[in-house]
Amino acid sequence: MAEKQRILIVDDDANIAELISLYLMKECYETRIVGDGEEALRVYPAFKPHLVLLDLMLPGIDGYQVCRELRMTSQVPIIMLSAKGEIFDKVLGLELGADDYMIKPFDSKELVARVKAVLRRYQAAPAISTPSTDQQGEYVEYPDLIVNLTNYSVIYMGHSIEMPPKELELLYFLASSPNQVFTREQLLDHIWGYEYIGDTRTVDVHIKRLREKIKDHKNWSLSTVWGIGYKFEVKR
Repeated sequence: MAEKQRILIVDDDANIAELISLYLMKECYETRIVGDGEEALRVYPAFKPHLVLLDLMLPGIDGYQVCRELRMTSQVPIIMLSAKGEIFDKVLGLELGADDYMIKPFDSKELVARVKAVLRRYQAAPAISTPSTDQQGEYVEYPDLIVNLTNYSVIYMGHSIEMPPKELELLYFLASSPNQVFTREQLLDHIWGYEYIGDTRTVDVHIKRLREKIKDHKNWSLSTVWGIGYKFEVKR
């Protein structure tokens, strides 16, 4: 029998946490509920969740700090939950490494769907211990850079780079159309879907993260087209 995927629910509202847990268990996930940030960081290593549902407004250590601490040692998928709907709060969460952001109150079916979607992307991105240039499937290749969408891998300067699915999808999409300029709205539509339309800073955050991992090359670069958007520039 396949091992159940484990989800850590971090929320100080016991009623909401229990309801979330009930819906997830109906989908055959194993859940564990904790009520504050300190407990979340304490139980995380032993529970080894496949995904964390993280409320922002927690007693003691808040969700932002929990996310920051987890990202220091783990690439576990994180979906933030918050009653705060301002773009600033969403962007901050994404900057700290969250994979998705849901505003309370939310529909339970949508939450389950997003959990499945995030887990599906991460399942398609296995860790790579030895870089390989024998690529298969959908991939783009440039000097010192290979982005493979089929197995969700990035090889940069001969080394495998850990990269969350959305960052990789954004890099692949841009690199698949060299020198073509895309607006932020177009990138949101292609990579994130309709629900993110309006949050154009989401794109900026992910471009910033990509540039921290993938530096400009003499043959190519991630370029900003001021007032419009971004492009993967191939230098001729």
